[in-house]
Amino acid sequence: MKKITFLLGVLMISLIPNESHSQQSIAREWNEQLLDAIRSDFARPTVHARNLFHSSAIMYDAWAIFDNLAETVFLGNTYAGFNFEFNGIATPADIDAARHEIISYAMFRLLNHRFSNSPNANTTLPEIETFFTTDLGYDKNFTSTDYSTNSYAALGNYMAEKIIEFGEEDNSNEENLYENQSYTPSNPPLILELYEDNTSIDPNAWQPLAFDVFIGQSGNPFPLDTPDFLSPEWGEVTPFCLETDDLNIYTDTGFDCYVYNDPGPPVYIQNSNNDGIDDPYKWHFALVAAWSSHMAPSKNPITDVEEPVMIDISPATIGNFNSQDFPETFEEYKSFYDFFNGGDASSGHLTNPHTGQPYAPQMVKRSDYARVLAEFWADGPDSETPPGHWYTIMNYVSDHPLVEKKMNGQGSVLGDLEWDVKCYLALGGAMHDSAVTTWGIKGYYDYIRPISAIRYMAGKGQSSDSNLPSYDPHGIPLVPGYIELIEVGDDLAGDNDENVGKIKIFAWRGPDFISDPTTDLAGVDWILGERWWPYQRGTFVTPPFAGYVSGHSTFSRAAAEVLTLLTGDEFFPGGMGTFDITQNDFLVFEPGPSENMTLQWATYKDASDQTSLSRIWGGIHPPIDDIRGRIIGEKIGVEAFDLASNYFNGETLELQAFNDNALMQLYPVPFNDKLTLKSKSDNISSIEFYNITGKLMFSKSMQSGSQTETFDMTSLATGMYFAKILSSNNDLIEVKKVIKK
Repeated sequence: MKKITFLLGVLMISLIPNESHSQQSIAREWNEQLLDAIRSDFARPTVHARNLFHSSAIMYDAWAIFDNLAETVFLGNTYAGFNFEFNGIATPADIDAARHEIISYAMFRLLNHRFSNSPNANTTLPEIETFFTTDLGYDKNFTSTDYSTNSYAALGNYMAEKIIEFGEEDNSNEENLYENQSYTPSNPPLILELYEDNTSIDPNAWQPLAFDVFIGQSGNPFPLDTPDFLSPEWGEVTPFCLETDDLNIYTDTGFDCYVYNDPGPPVYIQNSNNDGIDDPYKWHFALVAAWSSHMAPSKNPITDVEEPVMIDISPATIGNFNSQDFPETFEEYKSFYDFFNGGDASSGHLTNPHTGQPYAPQMVKRSDYARVLAEFWADGPDSETPPGHWYTIMNYVSDHPLVEKKMNGQGSVLGDLEWDVKCYLALGGAMHDSAVTTWGIKGYYDYIRPISAIRYMAGKGQSSDSNLPSYDPHGIPLVPGYIELIEVGDDLAGDNDENVGKIKIFAWRGPDFISDPTTDLAGVDWILGERWWPYQRGTFVTPPFAGYVSGHSTFSRAAAEVLTLLTGDEFFPGGMGTFDITQNDFLVFEPGPSENMTLQWATYKDASDQTSLSRIWGGIHPPIDDIRGRIIGEKIGVEAFDLASNYFNGETLELQAFNDNALMQLYPVPFNDKLTLKSKSDNISSIEFYNITGKLMFSKSMQSGSQTETFDMTSLATGMYFAKILSSNNDLIEVKKVIKK
């Protein structure tokens, strides 16, 4: 059983899944079962984002069918052309018990189906069955789907059956175990064990990684395990909130690539005529190599002094970066990321808004911080993957005693079940569509990872000075103290000076230097550039799919937006969320950290931004993968919450009809203090804003004949509102939902 402990605000909450199920809603209990199943499955963020969304949707529907206001997502509707027929069922005397039963049967059947081929199905499925039969007391042998007898168990079975049928038609290729149907990589595998020359690859394209080798009779190496690209065609999967207006379908790859929210291409390598560091491609990947020097206590690579760099990791100095200031140009990227010291341009928070006091500094070794981040947010093997990780954060936030379970921080306090199913639907929709968007982009742009790019450039030589040895236009830039040429007498020169003129990088030495992960510290030192490793375990190295854009950045930013909107507060409960790290009892593949420390975040976005930086320190992504993922995630998070809220308020169908009318535009959404209405009609008399409880919060008369008008909205609190646009006869013209940041 995996135990997860979070410190939120000033109270520590330690929760062991499934051991206190009577204290949680049935939706929460089943969500914990799903998260445990994900931890025992393959690390497939696309597949599990889909599992989390589908399970969240059917649990929400089981709650919504007995609510007078809410609209179901699937049940009784035609969803993306699939008919979820529902003929109704009698309202029970005990609605809570009925919901409990429907959710349990639906989730039991769905999880048994979805994890039947899990590598640990022999333990996962019995655990789910024990929970269903022993803990909850239900009958696993009751499989009827005939709910016409008003059987709530049968309705649960029916809902699972329909979502399973839908899953066969949502373009995920579940029936063939999600195998790729058209994509093939353009580069041969990088055989990690052999350290072969990697300079013949396409330096702009993804390269598979091969683990262990077999040498055949012909003398050719044969990789024993070369994972395929995970889900390069996932952009075709039926989304939740993504709009067709944001979809491009590209055919120049040899198959149809569905790309939502296309960020445009990443940076491609240039033939440098001057210093290679001026090539954005080389700068982005050289930064990853430079940050690798932070991954163990060592000499400062510039001063050569034994002084572990100490940094303040409290919210006083980290976080609070405005997404409107994300970098766009190359010069802005260079200002945003600290090439030599690590981290970004965030300035921190002056005070904790919930206590009114400044955040206390927390000084730690940068090397401990960087290594812990790479491990904490990795979400690779033995984890719930990034979408599931944000579900655990959502759950712990929900447990905090300072959280008022009011949707968007407004209205009445919700019961635990209503709160959980609504939160899960919004978060699940955001995670699902982040996967659809991100992997559609990954499949189309097919961009290289740092392990391939850095080894490629280092193998080519250096691109900084044509008068120096080993010059090549595709070489890696020389950065004194971080990336240099090997000279005669260098420790890396070799017995016969065979390495003289080659590239060396001051970096984490890699898994070759770790035999016993409980005692061996790889450390940082000069290594051959062609042998550079990301800070990951040697059996994982880098996720098996293209880098651009970062899934971690997209998932995390989308989740941060959803949590902010669900709670009506951008800050963690009590003004700070934390996670305790114990000395030498956290890192997996080497000892560490060297001292106790606590990860701290003031806001959900601060946690999201830390996730993004962790992937650079971990050697998984260059900055170009990061920022564009954050931007896309922010958009998806707002859109997912927006659509989920429509379901909560029973206005989904009505609002979809209104949104098809192009006569009106309200922008920007979300907005800060100014909101503009643009109309093709001169018959508008007024606009009114209502909060989600139906209370009128703002009204403004339009100037006669005006078609464009901007309103000062500073009086409105942060949250979600319905804008009603009225004609001169006070007839309703249109309803639009807007978010104030």
